Amino acid sequence: MAEPVIRVRLDELLKERGMTLTELSRRVEITVVNLSILKNGHARAVRFSTLGRLCQALGCQPGDLLSYE
Repeated sequence: MAEPVIRVRLDELLKERGMTLTELSRRVEITVVNLSILKNGHARAVRFSTLGRLCQALGCQPGDLLSYE
């Protein structure tokens, strides 16, 4: 049985909003490197506080940012 996959839709949301990773990094006070790790699906965990700041900066809900496949 294949392991369930949680996909981060950060790239899509940035494109929809015309925002760069660098701009998001400044808004949420997270390094570009850490955001890149999250964006590329290599993060092992995400803090609720980080998720909240991302949703606030992107004007979205957690379900918009994460999908289960």
